[in-house]
Amino acid sequence: MKIFLDTANIEAIKKYLELGIVDGITTNPSLLLKEKSRDPIDLMRNIVKLVDGPVSLEIVAIDFEEIIEESLKLANYGDNVVVKIPMSSVGLKAINFLTKKNIKTNVTLIFSANQALLAAKAGATYVSPFIGRLDDIGHDGLTLISDIVQIFTNYDITTQVLVASIRHPIHVIESAKLGADVVTLPPEILQKMIYHTLTDKGLDVFLADWGKLKKENPNLQF
Repeated sequence: MKIFLDTANIEAIKKYLELGIVDGITTNPSLLLKEKSRDPIDLMRNIVKLVDGPVSLEIVAIDFEEIIEESLKLANYGDNVVVKIPMSSVGLKAINFLTKKNIKTNVTLIFSANQALLAAKAGATYVSPFIGRLDDIGHDGLTLISDIVQIFTNYDITTQVLVASIRHPIHVIESAKLGADVVTLPPEILQKMIYHTLTDKGLDVFLADWGKLKKENPNLQF
């Protein structure tokens, strides 16, 4: 399963790219807003250049012609750009148009299997079901992932299931077990996946024992 980082923070992107565990980036206007000291257009361009993998950049237009205009501009930022389009009737029309232009798309704000199926039929490269927001209102977001993966598998649909609105590391593991293609998660969740209290305790023991060995063997070295 691929792991995307859901952020527009350059420092966080660089940090986790260096670990070799990030396959792509997803952004949105809310994430760009958090980076108040950076020009959003310049920031998006920099992220596209920094990352080798897919980078989702979101349009903000709601009119078809304007969606296409914005999408074409974003696609020109780099070959790895994936245009992020919210689910709607107009959005589906735009996705169909852009797919015929060989422009990759990520359909965001997916909350039902019906929406995911329609986005896939329109030609979406990715569909992004928001499982955390479903959990927030008393629904089971992971059931949605299971439904989408089953439908796509049944009909050999090549659109990738990109699980979004990840709230905790368990969401990642369960999405992987269900067969999702990608998860996108904020840096703080990725950090939680790296560390475990028992790992830290084990490391402390090993270092303490190594210290004892050095006392007994002053010339000890690798």
